[in-house]
Amino acid sequence: MSDYDVIVIGAGNGGLTAACSLAQKGVKTLLLERHNVPGGCATSFRRGRFEFEVALHQLSGLGTTDKPGPLYHLLSKLGVVDNLEWVTMENLYRLLVPGKLDITLRADRESAIATLQENFPAEKENIQAFFDLVYKFSFELLSTYRDAEPTPDNYPTYFKYALQTTQQILDEYFTDPLLKQTIAVYWGYMGLPPSRLTFADMAMLLFVYLELKPGHIKGGSQALSTAILDRYLECGGHVRFNCGVKKILVEDNNITGVVTEGEETIKAPYVVSNASTLSVYTELIDPEHVPEEQLKMLGGSTIGPSSFTLFIGLDCEPGVVGITETTNFIGGIPDMDKVFATFRQLDYDDDYVLLSCYNISDPDASPPGTSQIAIVDLKYAEPWLELPPDQYYDKKYEIADKLLDRVESLFPGFKDHIEEIEVATPLTHMRYLHTPGGAIYGFDQFAKDSNLFVSPRSPIKGLYFAGAWAGSGGFQPTLSSGAAAARQIMKNFREQTEVGR
Repeated sequence: MSDYDVIVIGAGNGGLTAACSLAQKGVKTLLLERHNVPGGCATSFRRGRFEFEVALHQLSGLGTTDKPGPLYHLLSKLGVVDNLEWVTMENLYRLLVPGKLDITLRADRESAIATLQENFPAEKENIQAFFDLVYKFSFELLSTYRDAEPTPDNYPTYFKYALQTTQQILDEYFTDPLLKQTIAVYWGYMGLPPSRLTFADMAMLLFVYLELKPGHIKGGSQALSTAILDRYLECGGHVRFNCGVKKILVEDNNITGVVTEGEETIKAPYVVSNASTLSVYTELIDPEHVPEEQLKMLGGSTIGPSSFTLFIGLDCEPGVVGITETTNFIGGIPDMDKVFATFRQLDYDDDYVLLSCYNISDPDASPPGTSQIAIVDLKYAEPWLELPPDQYYDKKYEIADKLLDRVESLFPGFKDHIEEIEVATPLTHMRYLHTPGGAIYGFDQFAKDSNLFVSPRSPIKGLYFAGAWAGSGGFQPTLSSGAAAARQIMKNFREQTEVGR
């Protein structure tokens, strides 16, 4: 007899929503987390008088109270919406390209178009046409979700453009490299440059942020993780922290339970893994039980980027150093493929950098009279793994100083107001997230690794995946993935009940 109906491995976004969704349905669920707090990337940590947000920059899909989005509906179903205070961002981002461009786009279709046309008048008509395409494509894509048999005749725009690259569409509509850079700046949220990123991904990023506005949460992403965990416990769920999983047990291609790192065997016919598929199939399941096709599939996937991150507390309000927007992209060269190549270098002067200042949208993000800043520079782990250990700290702080000098050149006085600073490399993210390469988006976000082609359900019966490694990275996709895994398990329960009648 099983100890639980379902065991969920990992209390990241996907694990939390999977566990909470199941517990709400009366499923006996155990959530196991090797860390001492829930959240994974969706968490915070303290240094001095600052509580730093780890990962959330712009929440997508939330919407507003008068125009709720899909994420709002998901969290409402989980019963956590009323326990959180939402912050709406009125602007998409500010892009600073030193000596060339300083532009801020509002989270509004017509306003964003007008601003782009004002800055790039030679391409005025094409800017309008491009966003018309983005909207037409996005509406058709969303409609395919409700259509059991979508066809090219019914959705011609979707079928024509879905698997084309973003770069192909940018080149079709625009000639100015700086305009292409400005419109495609969100590619950093996927970790792939426009030449490798599908137009479907870029179009939906622009669409959801323009229509539903980017958001944040009072108290940061840790508040969200805690709220979902609290709701899970209210529904009768069980959780164990500081309890990692050593092995997933399989018999005759069926899940039978897990063995914890404390050598305890816990029985269950279903497992939802928020851990990476790579770790599950190569470390947690004995080789004789791993389907060969899964290993072939993993062999065709590549681990996505991590980041070099500075968490900074300033002893002044953001306006003192000239920061006026929550989300600031700092661009260098307009060749985004060359920028992407720098992800595999330890440091580079033209890195593509994100600076988030949460206090602009939420003055309570740090103590009164202070500012909380995150500076993110996407980097793969390999150069850091190859660095001799005795050179690690010198290189880490050398790069941090270079990034600070770059920020200082745009926001004079910034360095003089630093009260707290924590520097994280891809190795830091590996240590705390326990993900291969410290990856923050899972695998590189190629279309072939998306749920269009890869099911989050394993060939091993009873094994499901949630989180960035089971589809797309980012908060909305990972939160949604856990609920989707729970729905599949509930469907199996119903089917089994019907067969047993």
